Amino acid sequence: VQLQASGGGLVQAGDSLRLSCTASRRTSSNNGMGWFRQAPGREREFVATINWNGGSVYYSDSVKGRFTISRDNAKMYLQMNSLKPEDTAIYYCALARRACASTSANNYQYWGQGTLVTVSS
Repeated sequence: VQLQASGGGLVQAGDSLRLSCTASRRTSSNNGMGWFRQAPGREREFVATINWNGGSVYYSDSVKGRFTISRDNAKMYLQMNSLKPEDTAIYYCALARRACASTSANNYQYWGQGTLVTVSS
């Protein structure tokens, strides 16, 4: 399975961006999906996750209320509003091993190549 993330870019603080992720396998719609990010010099961290049918979502405290995760079968989105400089990172989408949402990177089997989001102050 290949995951293709897109939508990153350079924006100013307070702006919005929408990230997209497409899985190559149609049956990926049966799996949970998630977004993680890694800032320079920092470890990868969980951002948001969604279960197979979109009925269950979770967010990290740092993005809750600003980011919205959604999906349409094997495509996943991350709407990012009110962006802050601390949101600057490479954002990775991932496909879970199971149908449920998960905040742990260990529960994801496939990873995309990442898309860079840079937020200037």
